[in-house]
Amino acid sequence: MNEHVLRAEDSGVAPLAEADRPSSPVAEFGADEPLRLDAGLNLAPWQIAYQSYGELNAERSNAVLVCHALTGDQHVASQNPVTGKPGWWETLVGPGRPVDTDRFFVVCANVIGGCMGTTGPASTNPATGKPYALDFPLVTIRDMVRAQAMLLDRLGIESLFAVIGGSMGGMQVLQWAASYPNRVFAAMPIATSARHSAQNIAFHEVGRQAVMADPDWRRGRYIEEGARPRKGLAVARMGAHITYLSEGALHRKFGRSYQDRAAPTFSFDADFQIESYLRYQGMSFVERFDANSYLYVTRAMDYFDLAADYDGVLAKAFKGSSTRFCVMSFTSDWLFPTVESRAVVHALNAGGAQVGFVEIESDKGHDAFLLQEPEMFAAARGFIDAAAIARGIR
Repeated sequence: MNEHVLRAEDSGVAPLAEADRPSSPVAEFGADEPLRLDAGLNLAPWQIAYQSYGELNAERSNAVLVCHALTGDQHVASQNPVTGKPGWWETLVGPGRPVDTDRFFVVCANVIGGCMGTTGPASTNPATGKPYALDFPLVTIRDMVRAQAMLLDRLGIESLFAVIGGSMGGMQVLQWAASYPNRVFAAMPIATSARHSAQNIAFHEVGRQAVMADPDWRRGRYIEEGARPRKGLAVARMGAHITYLSEGALHRKFGRSYQDRAAPTFSFDADFQIESYLRYQGMSFVERFDANSYLYVTRAMDYFDLAADYDGVLAKAFKGSSTRFCVMSFTSDWLFPTVESRAVVHALNAGGAQVGFVEIESDKGHDAFLLQEPEMFAAARGFIDAAAIARGIR
């Protein structure tokens, strides 16, 4: 396996420096190892960036794949090289955590189409020496899973103890269970759905249009032309971030409080704390994420409809599955409401799969799966520990 590691600070450019030579191990696949895409094309050469934690046991039975959400990355339990912030799921993954890295070998890979080292639109096209931009083919959730499967093959992992993820990561979990049922012992999809709703597609389209309306998008060729569509991508992030929260969470955090003032300015300045917060979220996001990657990964979520691959019957995707499942949802998540998790559970039951379901009381909205939620941690630990006993992992 070819691997290389380059620190972002050595490059002097972030985050785009991560696109080709990331601050994590990379598995490289040559022209003779193409990634077959649902778009009908073969992508080659290509690479996938990943992080791993813990040790693979002698039986190779303790591997856990963590799948990241829309704008996540492979740094699930280690410092992000661009932002310097801790791993995005250190509440769940790490020594002594429910996904215990003293016990399990944890792998997390940047998705195909991403911008943190796995081949995507910001990567250099070997045919031109320039970034792919919109020449990069459209990708799907199933393409992301195929890429992960090829990485695990390279790592010598035939069977996964567990696949875990939330939101877009949960979509990948469901796709893994459908595409590779014999490779997945346990699956934990969180705050997700078996298909992207019309409402969510609509939200994504507004975000994409904000990016493409920015004059600095340059028809997707902004990297070549030395520009970046910061304003458009920031607006897209602001809109998306609202969907990750709940009305209760917004009211509890901000209410109608003013930002550093006692009265309105009667201007279009950020008078309210919520306005200031959203502007901060938008501007900080553009420093760590590529605009074209945002277009590609949102589109991948839009295309996701697992039942469509099985004559419109979701239960067929899991028929006869020996994988054990734990499905989780949150009461205040209106982006992926509990009714969608229940539909997955009903399909799993109809397919004869072993499944548990937990609806967690929370006012934190969709982002609850990334936050301090003791009930989620307890449910995850109980499911994982029971599965480990059944797997024979100590």
